[in-house]
Amino acid sequence: MKDRYLDFVNSPFGASVARSIGLPQPEVLRRHAQGRAEFDGIAAIGAGPSPTLFEPLLTLLTSLGMTSVAHESALGWLSVAARHGAMSGRFEARAPGAPPNDRVQALIFDATGITDSTQLHALYGFFHDALRSVAKSGRIVVLGLPPESCASPRAWTAQRALEGMARSLGKEARGGISANLVQVEPGGDFEGALRFLLSPRSAYVSGQVVRIDATPANPPADWNQPLAGKRALVTGAAQGIGAAIAQVLADRGAHVIGLDVPQAQDALDQTMLALEDAWPSQGAHTALVADITAPDAPATIAAALLAMGGVHIVVHNAGITRDKTIAKMTEAAWDSVIDVNLSAQERIDDLLLDQHVLHDGGRIIGVSSISGIAGNPGQTNYATSKAGVIGRVQSMTGPLRTRGITINAVAPGFIETQMTARIPLGLREAGRRMNSMSQGGRPVDVAETIAWLASPASAGITGNVVRVCGQSLIGA
Repeated sequence: MKDRYLDFVNSPFGASVARSIGLPQPEVLRRHAQGRAEFDGIAAIGAGPSPTLFEPLLTLLTSLGMTSVAHESALGWLSVAARHGAMSGRFEARAPGAPPNDRVQALIFDATGITDSTQLHALYGFFHDALRSVAKSGRIVVLGLPPESCASPRAWTAQRALEGMARSLGKEARGGISANLVQVEPGGDFEGALRFLLSPRSAYVSGQVVRIDATPANPPADWNQPLAGKRALVTGAAQGIGAAIAQVLADRGAHVIGLDVPQAQDALDQTMLALEDAWPSQGAHTALVADITAPDAPATIAAALLAMGGVHIVVHNAGITRDKTIAKMTEAAWDSVIDVNLSAQERIDDLLLDQHVLHDGGRIIGVSSISGIAGNPGQTNYATSKAGVIGRVQSMTGPLRTRGITINAVAPGFIETQMTARIPLGLREAGRRMNSMSQGGRPVDVAETIAWLASPASAGITGNVVRVCGQSLIGA
């Protein structure tokens, strides 16, 4: 659905009106587009004492074609760059109003060496100097350690403090700029995460904490097609967010098996045909019709997938709402939402795992919601089911490690869909504006996040719940 306010305040006349009466002016977010470079410009580098990630970070920026400049807090960066023969320089703060081509595209701060709260002052020095230098739709990434991996209580305390910094930066930056914290366990590979978080594909992901363990990553041969050779099951794929997930996974190289209920077969067939038309070299994608709550559904789905050779990725997107306050809610409304949104996932996964339909080293990705984090009036059933999706991620992380399978979830906020278009105007506008981006997200924002979690390069990312909500104020 069109956001007319966003369009208005980004027109010449609307921008003038908004400035004159003090209306918020959300930025038109830069998203991935075919033919447009994903990475360009300058990354400003800052650091606390004894940073540990300069070497892999420089290698990554070089491979992305980004130039670096070192803030005074990270002078060791220049010697690393010189050793690798990489072009770099010293950071100079830009004044407000500097031309866009004179601004940096990313701020990256290596906080992995911070072991005491007194050393957090380095964050102030860097971001005080650098925040106003970031271009619109720029990126801020803080690199730290998982607090529980720290050897001392003081180090744990200081690393946990980084969350408050990163989330606050996301709320202060504005201009479509995102800020996220990546906690890298010693030995962890953060390339896939930074490629996503520095790119336009993460336009609506901000204020998040991503944890990366030391599991060896498996970088794809082609970063533009990281899912080539993979088969992906997407439930609820006929339309809306599910169709967007199918499209992005196909764009990233996967063969998509789209699943939906019999009533949606026509729409599902059209979605799968559209994938074939857009990427003819991949051949036909597969439409699978089933009611996931039927008693025989897990066996039916497992048999169909086994006949194709199994799957590498399972995306549990299917979901329904039956909104009423609990005092007015029927028993059937409660049971149906829990069954579709949560219990059916458990039953299907149990069989796919027991029969090894999901390959070792595979990916399970659930679609939760900020309602599952914060709750929502009139949605006790929905919020319960979506909180259960988060519980499933947390409870299954350990058992799945032995097979190299990761399990994560995305938690969308206000996304522009047919469902949100039916929300009354006042509530709809509140949903759009109550986040750091001051606008709703798009189905593609959810889909891009899922494609990142599905990548072979995300082997070290498991047990994460990533909100795709523009840093919503709800549940923040």
